[in-house]
Amino acid sequence: MRHHAFAIEAEAEEGIEAAQKWTEKELGMKTQNNPDVVVLRYGLFSVDDARRVLDVAASAPFASDYKVIIIVANRVYHEAQNALLKLFEEPPPETFLFLILPTLGGLLPTLRSRVQILKNKELKIKNKGKNPAEEFLRAGKEKRSVLIKKLASGKDEEERREKRNEAIAIVNGVEIAAYEKFKKRGVRQLTDAALLSDIATLRGHLHDRSAPVKMILEHLSLIIPKDLSVN
Repeated sequence: MRHHAFAIEAEAEEGIEAAQKWTEKELGMKTQNNPDVVVLRYGLFSVDDARRVLDVAASAPFASDYKVIIIVANRVYHEAQNALLKLFEEPPPETFLFLILPTLGGLLPTLRSRVQILKNKELKIKNKGKNPAEEFLRAGKEKRSVLIKKLASGKDEEERREKRNEAIAIVNGVEIAAYEKFKKRGVRQLTDAALLSDIATLRGHLHDRSAPVKMILEHLSLIIPKDLSVN
């Protein structure tokens, strides 16, 4: 049975290219100048944006046998994810959905369970640039303190917003690393569940612009198990 809903962890252009290549290979569709291949780009994906996606998905293909909707965002609010649940569980006939995010760490379990995650290795996506979560996990105590101090500063609102987004990327990346490590153990321990719960709580605080980035990242640093550090 062919999946109809996918998630890709990648930067925008790499993710779009991967989704288009999948569409060309698996569906035999041309993706350039095709009205049935819709790319929707967002910064913060809201409930209103989710409604827009639902409207697009409700219309039938114009010229092809299939419709492909590629959603690209920096972050998806939890309320927006909930609004997409039914669509991702039961897309309209012959409709294929792609959700592309810089990190999938912020996906709710309910939405994650409804998508097939396409791995970068399978899609031949090369991660470009630094990975802030890996850098944070590799760092010793002193270097982490320097990183945290840097992310807690900013000369203006735009720079502070960018650094807060990087802090969110760190929390998401640590969550992914923890989830993958715990999954390999076979049986989830209570301490594992508690750590994932704490990480989700910290991410929620980071979404509040008034919450102190420094305090949140310092707490994250304290709760990260030693065996989670990247070597």
